Amino acid sequence: MPQRNKRRKKKTKIEGLTHSILTILRKNNGHPFNYKQIAAKLGLHDASSRNQIIKKLKALQGKGEIQEIERGKYIVSPSKNYHTGKMDITSRGRGFVIVEGLEDDIKVSNKNLNKALNGDTVEVYVFKRKRGGRMEGEVTNIIERKRTEFVGTIQVSDKFAFVECQGYNMYTDFFVPKSKINNAEDGDKVLVKMEGWENNSESPLGTVLKVLGKPGEHNTEIHSILAQYGLPYEFPYEVEKYANELDTRIHKDEIKKRRDMRKTLTFTIDPKDAKDFDDALSFEVLENGNYEIGIHIADVSHYVKPGTLLDDEAYERATSVYLVDRVVPMLPEILSNNACSLRPNEEKYTFSAVFEINKKAEVVKKWFGRTVTYSDARFAYEEAQVLIETNTDVDTIKNRTIPANISITGEEYEVDQPIAEAIVEMDRLAKILRKKRMHAGAISFDKVEVKFILDENSNPEGVYFKESKDANKLIEEFMLLANRSVAEFIGKQNPKKTFVYRVHDEPDDEKIAALERIIKQFGYKMDTRDKKTTAASMNKLLKDVHGKKEQNMIDTIAIRTMSKAQYTIHNIGHYGLAFDYYTHFTSPIRRYPDVMVHRLLQHYLDKKDSAKEETYEDRCSHSTEMEILATNAERDSIKYMQVKYMQDHKDEEFVGVISGVTEWGIYVEIIQNKCEGMVRLQDLDDDHYEFDKENFAVVGQKTRNAYVLGDEVNVKVKNADLVKKHLDFLMLGHYKG
Repeated sequence: MPQRNKRRKKKTKIEGLTHSILTILRKNNGHPFNYKQIAAKLGLHDASSRNQIIKKLKALQGKGEIQEIERGKYIVSPSKNYHTGKMDITSRGRGFVIVEGLEDDIKVSNKNLNKALNGDTVEVYVFKRKRGGRMEGEVTNIIERKRTEFVGTIQVSDKFAFVECQGYNMYTDFFVPKSKINNAEDGDKVLVKMEGWENNSESPLGTVLKVLGKPGEHNTEIHSILAQYGLPYEFPYEVEKYANELDTRIHKDEIKKRRDMRKTLTFTIDPKDAKDFDDALSFEVLENGNYEIGIHIADVSHYVKPGTLLDDEAYERATSVYLVDRVVPMLPEILSNNACSLRPNEEKYTFSAVFEINKKAEVVKKWFGRTVTYSDARFAYEEAQVLIETNTDVDTIKNRTIPANISITGEEYEVDQPIAEAIVEMDRLAKILRKKRMHAGAISFDKVEVKFILDENSNPEGVYFKESKDANKLIEEFMLLANRSVAEFIGKQNPKKTFVYRVHDEPDDEKIAALERIIKQFGYKMDTRDKKTTAASMNKLLKDVHGKKEQNMIDTIAIRTMSKAQYTIHNIGHYGLAFDYYTHFTSPIRRYPDVMVHRLLQHYLDKKDSAKEETYEDRCSHSTEMEILATNAERDSIKYMQVKYMQDHKDEEFVGVISGVTEWGIYVEIIQNKCEGMVRLQDLDDDHYEFDKENFAVVGQKTRNAYVLGDEVNVKVKNADLVKKHLDFLMLGHYKG
C-alpha cells in the first residue's frame, strides 16, 4: 500500500475577500445573497473557501457593514458614507463624482478611480470630509458604464496592439491582442470595444470592431465623429428593405378618412439646399374676412408603425444628425426624401393644425387632425424674403410687378399673385405673433450660424454666416403656434393625459451671475430682479451686441447660461419661449418625439384612455440623450471643418477677439470666419504672463501688458490639428485698427 501523506494541506487565504463580498452585495441593488451564491460569483467551490466566506460574512455582520435579512441571506447596510453618482474626469485627469442632492462634488484621486471612466455611474465611498473643504472618496463599484465603444488610434507591435483614445478624458489606453485587431494597420483610426478589465491590469482589454481609416483623411474624421458618439452612418439592410417595400401611393379609401385640403393654396418655404420638406403652410381668406391658416406636417406615423423594424430603428436614432458635409437621417431616403417630403405638385398624407385667425393675429378657432394636401409651390427662404421686402403691403401688390428674379433652378419666373399675397400677409401676422411672444417674456436667440462653401470633395472653399430674416421668422412663428396649440389642447384636458412635452427650465442663478460679470467687461449690464426683468434685459443685451465684435462670444455665453431644453411627460413650461405648454409636432421626419406626439394626438382625438407614463418617459429620456449626442457631433464636425479651412491659411494674419482666458492660454475667435483657436501662454515670448481670474485677463510680470477678454488682437495660425480638431495661434499683438 502507498504510504498516506499525513501532513494536512495548507489552506489558501483568499485575498481581498472583504472587498469582493461587499462589491457583490452592492452591485445587486439590495438583492440578498447567501454564502453559496457569493462563492459561485467568485468561482470558488472548495470547502475551505466556503468556510472563509461564512466567517467573513459573520465578521462583516458584527461590524454592522452588512445585515442578515433572512436566514443566511445578507445585504449591505445603508451608510451615509456611500453615494451613487456620475463620474466626471476632467481633461487634466482630475476625478469628481457628481451626486444629485449633494451640494459639493466628491473628489476622487487617480489611485482611487478603480477603473471608473468619464461618465460612468458609480458608487463612491467618502472617507474624508474636510471642514470647509471638499469631500474625498474612493470608487467602490461601477454600476453602469457610460460607453463601451471608443474611437482611437492603434499602435501595432509584433504580438499585441494598444489603442490610444482622445476626446473622452481617458487616462488609459486599450490593450488589444493581435488576434483581435481586425486587420488594422499601425496608425489607423479604429473603433474599439471594451471587453473587460482584469484586476491587475493597467489597461482594459479591447477588440477592434471597425477600421475607420487613416487619421486626417476627410471620411475617416467624419466617420470617427459619428462613431465617437455612437451614431450610425448607414441603415441596416433589413431596415432599408422594409422601408422600400412600403406602399407609398395615395389611396382613395385613405383620403376618405381624412380632411381633404388639396384645393387649398399650399406652399413650402425651406433652405435652398433642403432635401426633405416636412412642413407646409396653407392660406385661405374666409367670407368673414378672417384667414384660415394650416400648418401641415408630413404624416410619418402613417408609415412608421409601432413594433416594426422601421420604428425600432427610428427610435434608436431618435434624431437626424446634420454634419457640415452630410445628413445622417432618422428615416430611410424612401420616406425622408420621397413619401414624407411635401414636394411641389404632389399629393401627400399630412397631419395638420388648422387655425382661423383674424387680422389682429388672434386665434378664433383651431382644428387638429389627419389631412391630405397638395403643395402648389416651393420657395427657398431667400426667395420668400425677396417677396416680403418688395411687397410690404398686400393692398399694393395688385398695382405692382411681382419680382421676376425669383428662382430655384436658375431660371427666372413670376410668382402667382395669390401666393405673393399669402406670404406677405402671413409675414405681417407672424410679426404680430412674435411681438406678443417677446412681450410675454420670450428670449430671442438669433445666433449667427457658420456655414461652409464646400467643393465636390467636401473641402471648405469659403465661410459665410447664416442669419435669420423675416422669411425664416415667418415659418418659425407658425411652427411655434402649431407646437404650442397642440400641447395646450392635450395639456389642458381633464382628466390629465400622458403626453410628450418640450420643456425648458429657468436659468441657473449662478450662471446668470457669471454672465453679468463677463458682460460688465464690455460695458453691458442686466436687471435680474425677477423672471420677467431677466428675460427683458437678456433680449436687450442680445440686441445691443448685434453686429459688434463681441456678438458671437456673448451670444454663445448667453445660450450656455440657459437650462437645457428636454423631452418629458412632466410639463413645467418653456422659459425661453415664454409658453406654459409646448411640444414638438412639426418635424417628424427628423425627430422621433414628433412621431410620438402625432401618435398620442391621434390616440386622444379617437377618445382613447391615457397612455402609459413609464413607457413615454423612458422614450423621452432616450430622445433627449440622443439629441445631445447629435448636437455634440454636429459641433465637432464644424470644429473639424474650421481647422481644415484654416490649414490653407497658415501664412495669413487675422484679426480676432479674445473669447476666453485661462491659466494655460488665451482663446481667440477670428472675426472674419468665427474660427476659434488658442494662444498658449508658453508661446507668449515677450514676457512671463500670469492668469488674472478676477479680471478675465493674463498680465505680463515685467511689462504689465495685459490681454483681456474682449480685446481685439492679431493672430496667425501656428498649428492646425485635424485629428484633435484644435487650432493653435501665435499672438502678434493688440489690433491697432
